[in-house]
Amino acid sequence: MDKISVLIVDDSALMRNLVSRIVESAPNLCVAATAMNGQFALDKIPLCKPDIIVLDVEMPVMNGLQFLQERKNRGIDIPVVMLSSITSNGAVVTMQCLEMGACDFIQKPSGAISLDIHKVAEKLTEKLISYGGRYAHEKRGLSGSVLNTYMELPEEPIKKAEKKPETAEPIQTKPQGSSAPLNFRTPSWSLATKEKKEIVPLREPGNLEIIALGISTGGPNALREVFAKISGNIRQPIVVVQHMPAGFTAEFANSLNHICPLEVKEAQDGDILKPGRILIAPGNHHIIVERKKLAAILRVTDTEPRNGHRPSVDVLFESVAQVYQNHALGIIMTGMGRDGAAQLAEMRKQGARTLGQDEKSSIVYGMPKVAWELGGVQKQVSLSDMADEINKIALRG
Repeated sequence: MDKISVLIVDDSALMRNLVSRIVESAPNLCVAATAMNGQFALDKIPLCKPDIIVLDVEMPVMNGLQFLQERKNRGIDIPVVMLSSITSNGAVVTMQCLEMGACDFIQKPSGAISLDIHKVAEKLTEKLISYGGRYAHEKRGLSGSVLNTYMELPEEPIKKAEKKPETAEPIQTKPQGSSAPLNFRTPSWSLATKEKKEIVPLREPGNLEIIALGISTGGPNALREVFAKISGNIRQPIVVVQHMPAGFTAEFANSLNHICPLEVKEAQDGDILKPGRILIAPGNHHIIVERKKLAAILRVTDTEPRNGHRPSVDVLFESVAQVYQNHALGIIMTGMGRDGAAQLAEMRKQGARTLGQDEKSSIVYGMPKVAWELGGVQKQVSLSDMADEINKIALRG
């Protein structure tokens, strides 16, 4: 099979149909099978051999959490993307699913004709190709040249789907009246890296006063790994932009707080940048840093999205470059697109230390790849070594 195959698990026939239509309308994705609960999914996995699973949480017989536990017991390593409801309880359960081994999540679409369906379709397709494509590439040698389309910011005309269900109406992948269609590009992990530009910093690195980190697709589990191993002796404040929808970041920060030796919380406007505290940007809001007379603080804003994102890594890095110049450490990790790349290069120009996640350990080598090409990354580091590298720089700084 030359496509990424998807197993869709949901007790709602409407939702199975809707997700199937999203999958089949995307180039190089196909539906391997559908199942109405976790038990049926387990029975179908050996038969359809999917590259990725889309999983609901609330289902009869075997729910999402029970499925993830049984998946772990059986040693199944197929990646799982959760369908999550945007409720306080939904956010809690979603974080439990990540702890149980799910790789990521999207908000469940509110209906086949809902205004948010185009956003859900974009994000779901992105994650299925990111995680499923990597799995297929590693497990069955699916060539990057086969995956000749990949979703990104609008740049080229949309490529039409190769196959659509005959009985289903076409999905609206953009709001009515919008001129911005879904676009696709070659998977970043199959592209050759361009020659790196060289940046000559304006000044030498100074005492380290802040750590700023930007991350996107693949981020939830990557941050769990990094923050579980980070030193409790770090005295610099850490500010993080993780591309994540509103309603989930507070619980995400809370889940990280349970495994991290440092305090982790969702950022609030006016938070003081305290030593050894990690602040996570709230969903649908930018964060920037400001120096006041008595202390440095974090501001939360709702200005326009940048690079298609709010929160945007570029917005955070830009403010850090301006306020802290050569007294900062900038880190860019796994993620699609280029958010954060340009302003990490600006941080480097101002004399900041910078790190980027390497290609091999990135779910999507997009943001760190562009940052490397622009000369913004001093050193590329694997995910398994990222915490140690941060500890070394922060404790020495």
